[in-house]
Amino acid sequence: MTFYYTYVLKCADHEWYIGFTENIGSRLKEHRNGKVTATINRRPLELVYYEACLSMTSAMHRERQLKTGFGRAYLKRRLSDIR
Repeated sequence: MTFYYTYVLKCADHEWYIGFTENIGSRLKEHRNGKVTATINRRPLELVYYEACLSMTSAMHRERQLKTGFGRAYLKRRLSDIR
């Protein structure tokens, strides 16, 4: 069974980066090695949250949800001790 992941990184600027991937370990390595344009100048990065989804469509949908005001409020409640 293949999983897809929606994930949240805490960046050095204390903001979050929200994304999705099929291989979370490989994707984190890309972020940390400066191979992702959106986070290259925001390192170091820390994985603070992720969710597993059963389809790429579900992971993409969840990423879009988390990027909304309501999604960010949800993350803020879930991650209040990390921020």
